[in-house]
Amino acid sequence: MALPKLDTPTYELEQPSTGEPLKYRPFLVKEQKTLMMAQESGDDKQIRDALAGLISGCTFGSIDPYKVPIFDVEFLFLRIRGKSVGEKIELSLLCPDDNETRVEKNINLEDIDVTMKVGHTNEINITDQVKMIMRYPTLNDMIDMNPDTANTEDVFKMIKRCVLEIRDSDTIYNRVDISESELEEFVDSLTGDQFERLTEFFDTMPKVQHAVEVTNPKTKKKGQVVIEGIQSFFE
Repeated sequence: MALPKLDTPTYELEQPSTGEPLKYRPFLVKEQKTLMMAQESGDDKQIRDALAGLISGCTFGSIDPYKVPIFDVEFLFLRIRGKSVGEKIELSLLCPDDNETRVEKNINLEDIDVTMKVGHTNEINITDQVKMIMRYPTLNDMIDMNPDTANTEDVFKMIKRCVLEIRDSDTIYNRVDISESELEEFVDSLTGDQFERLTEFFDTMPKVQHAVEVTNPKTKKKGQVVIEGIQSFFE
């Protein structure tokens, strides 16, 4: 006799990068097990592959985690995780006034959203005639880059990966038509001010983050802790 088939609830959210409605479901035990095994391995690529497989499955194949912006992936995972094992998590946060005292805070994953700084744009004016059009980093871009240990070379690699177009007045140069050497030469020729405008794109781009008010029990001083990125919500 066949065992009964279990129904899985379906939810809907708005995909941050597009604003389009997206259906999703909680992850299953087999998907959770795959992710946990990947985390135990400590292999970054294995973890990202497991995360990608989980998100693709839980969105019914509607999302390719390697092609959408990384903030979509982070937001989707938090929503899926919340519906799977509970929206409430407890974090041990470091008080900013002394950087040594920790306090326990309960966080509702449903309260966490994608934030973007006012004035952010993916169009970078290099000169009056030259403009760079950027795209957001994806999970695929992050495979061989650890944000916590990124060096200058990694930063330059990420910048070059995320160039979508370079415009010179009415002439448009698509990234697929620009060689690596041409792009490297172009980026290397930027002035300090122009390069700063370019890096501002990454500094102000949408991020999954949440501000939490904390009170230091020793000093009684209040402060704010900003939690950012998937890993920060589960430390």
